[in-house]
Amino acid sequence: MSVMLTKFESKSNRVKGLAFHPTQPLLAAGLHNGSIQLWNYRMGVLVLFEPSISIPAALYWSLEETTTRLKYGNRRCLFTLHGHLDYLRTVQFHHEMPWIISCSDDQTIRIWNSTSRNCIAVLTGHSHYVMSAFFHAKDDLVVSASMDQTVRVWDISGLRRGSPNTGPGNFETFDTFSTVKYVLEGHDRGVNYATFHPTLPLILSAADDRTIKIWRMSETKAWEVDSCRGHFNNVSAAIFHPKHELIVSCGEDKTVRVWDLAKRSAIQTFRREHDRFWDLTAHPNLNLFAAGHDSGLIVF
Repeated sequence: MSVMLTKFESKSNRVKGLAFHPTQPLLAAGLHNGSIQLWNYRMGVLVLFEPSISIPAALYWSLEETTTRLKYGNRRCLFTLHGHLDYLRTVQFHHEMPWIISCSDDQTIRIWNSTSRNCIAVLTGHSHYVMSAFFHAKDDLVVSASMDQTVRVWDISGLRRGSPNTGPGNFETFDTFSTVKYVLEGHDRGVNYATFHPTLPLILSAADDRTIKIWRMSETKAWEVDSCRGHFNNVSAAIFHPKHELIVSCGEDKTVRVWDLAKRSAIQTFRREHDRFWDLTAHPNLNLFAAGHDSGLIVF
């Protein structure tokens, strides 16, 4: 078993959201109590701490991603997007369009235009909390995971052809711009996380049934390829390694695990004594990962 090389560790309230800055040695962390931290993980110093401003705990991702991608130098909120009716779970910026995707316990996924600050799409269909929703790195697709035990893939190519120029709250025309392409069924419990492979037509999902599932997509269908078994409690997140044929996962069994994508077998397990893991992210360019747990975060 190889050793996990810890680069940086912090102590704090439970960390539920994480995002690396693409070019600077900065890591934003959203805490369960609603606070936001910005760490320089190379120097090991806290650059910015915004204590809870009486916001729901799960708003962390929206604030935290905004901290990373928008100007954090002046430390002020640039804008607030209103529309979700319950806690937010994840938020992500699109790689080229001025779009932000968010998902919520209100069972919807919303896509916002960050320039006009309007909601341009509401994706409905999940029948329970939507735990994660992410854009595809190249194609006009979204993948979402829900407590309704399904993973959904959405076609959002219609949004590019012409977003409805309506004000917030005016949703009648949105259905023509996004459609459910696939519903992936196979997990026995709620799904906490789903993500696309950066280059291959693969999807990874992590669930409360303690499994990680690998799915393959074609133009017309999607199907389950295999499962990775070994976690002995809820799996919080699972991601593809950006450069190698590996999967990295973490869960409430207090472990981070590394799996061989081809063999679907565990090749490394890193265990913490008392802390459940809640979130995991990979640096877009460097061979670095960050994981959030009950009492802080670790960069490895």
